Amino acid sequence: MRAVRDGRLSVDILALHIGNGVVTTPVAAGFALLAFAAVALCVIRGRRDLDDRLAPMAGLVAAFLFAAQMLNFPVLPGVSGHLLGGVLAAMLVGPWVGALCVTVVVIVQALVFSDGGLTALGLNITNMALLGTAAGYAVVALLLRLVPRTRRGLAVAAFAGSMVSVVIAALGFLVQYRIGGGVALDGQTFGDIALLLIGVHLAIGIGEGLITALTVGTVASARPDLVYALHGAALRTPIPQGAPA
Repeated sequence: MRAVRDGRLSVDILALHIGNGVVTTPVAAGFALLAFAAVALCVIRGRRDLDDRLAPMAGLVAAFLFAAQMLNFPVLPGVSGHLLGGVLAAMLVGPWVGALCVTVVVIVQALVFSDGGLTALGLNITNMALLGTAAGYAVVALLLRLVPRTRRGLAVAAFAGSMVSVVIAALGFLVQYRIGGGVALDGQTFGDIALLLIGVHLAIGIGEGLITALTVGTVASARPDLVYALHGAALRTPIPQGAPA
C-alpha cells in the first residue's frame, strides 16, 4: 500500500512495502534470516508440486502479479492500495510455490523499482510472501471444506482469504515495528498507528478480495484443472430450482 504524507504519518509507516530504516537493523537482519529459512523450505516443498503443468503456470502467475502490482486502486483520500497476490498465487499454484512467486516479485520490485528497502527485504518477504500467503490460503482451504465447490463458493473463499492475508501482512509489520521501530511516530501512539493501519488494510483487502475472486473464478470456469485449490476437481454447477435432479 502506498500513501502520501498527511501531516502526522509518514509514507514509510503507512506503506506495507517497508523502507530502509523503518525497523532497526538488528531486527531487520533477524527477519532476513527467518525469511531465508522459510523460503528455502518453500523451495524444498514446492519442488514436490512442480510438474510440466505447474511450472509454466508459476511463471505466468509471477508475471501477472508483477504487472498487477503496478496498478493502484484508491482506498482513501491520498491513500491507494495494490494487489499483494499471495492468495491468488496460492489458489492457482499452491501455497509453497505461491509464496515463492510473491517472493520473486517483492525482490524484483525492491531491486528495480526501489519499492521497499533492500535492508527491509526480509521484513517484506516475511509479511507479504510468507505470513499473508500462509494465513490466506489456510482460510481458503478451510472454507472450501464448508462451502459448495461452485464458482460462487470459490469466490467467497478467495475473497475471505484475501481479506485475511492483507490484514495479517499488516499485523506482521506492526509486530516488527513493535520489536524494533527505527523511526518516530510523529506524536501518535502505537495504538493509534495500529488502528489506522488495520483499518486501511481492511479497506485494501476488499479490493484484493474482489480481484482475487474474479481472477480465480474466471480461470476455474474455463480450466478448473489449473486451480490448485480445487485439486483437479471440476466446479459444480448449481441445479436450477424446479429442474429435475
